[in-house]
Amino acid sequence: MLQPKRVKYRRPQDGRGNKGNAHRGTQLAFGSFGIKTLEAKWIDSRQIEAARVAVNRYMNREGQVWIRIFPDKPITRKPADVRMGKGKGDPAGWVAPVTPGRILFEVEGVSFDVAKEALRLAAQKLPVKTKFVVRRDYDKNA
Repeated sequence: MLQPKRVKYRRPQDGRGNKGNAHRGTQLAFGSFGIKTLEAKWIDSRQIEAARVAVNRYMNREGQVWIRIFPDKPITRKPADVRMGKGKGDPAGWVAPVTPGRILFEVEGVSFDVAKEALRLAAQKLPVKTKFVVRRDYDKNA
């Protein structure tokens, strides 16, 4: 699973949420096909890994896959049966905050139909609504 190698602070403050649309990472940069988020959510490192496995399985390890998000936000959790208070919990996992318009996965080296189905299977593993996108200069008949 994805997680940072080292971080400056183990338990950062929660922040103000991820409102608004994405400003970076909104265009296809590597592949000809991709999936784009339509809503703001946190995507867990396990969900990213499940989507990656689904894409690679369907593509039979042909072509190339790029993951355009990285879980760099630690999520803390207190143990079960512990009363409120007494400090913040320990880090329990990592999430990638995404906003609408952000490209999540990109695919190259496979046909249109294979890419569309592979990314559809990946989208089922994710907690956000997504949209299949194609590079502008892609020729479907070629």
